[in-house]
Amino acid sequence: MSTTTSDTDGGPKKAGLFDIRNIIGALMALYGVILVLAGLLGEHEPEKTGGVNANLWTGLALLVVGLGFFGWARLRPIVVPPDVDRPDDDPSRPAPQRKRPPAH
Repeated sequence: MSTTTSDTDGGPKKAGLFDIRNIIGALMALYGVILVLAGLLGEHEPEKTGGVNANLWTGLALLVVGLGFFGWARLRPIVVPPDVDRPDDDPSRPAPQRKRPPAH
């Protein structure tokens, strides 16, 4: 059981859907579904692939990797710190230039 609290009870905030692992996992799973469907429903040309249904096996592998990314993001979420320094507090950034009032 996890010791961290969820977003709804005032605990630490998590990246959630904006975590890049969720986006990569979704894309890989989507391509995996497309390839599995192509492997099951499309024309199989065993002479080109040495007798292996390449679309089916590649699609299944992409589904596994995509689900792995989802699991990784779920098990090890990125916790967003509660206080983030504003960009103007960064000493490595140059100071903003002030606009001068127009001369009359």
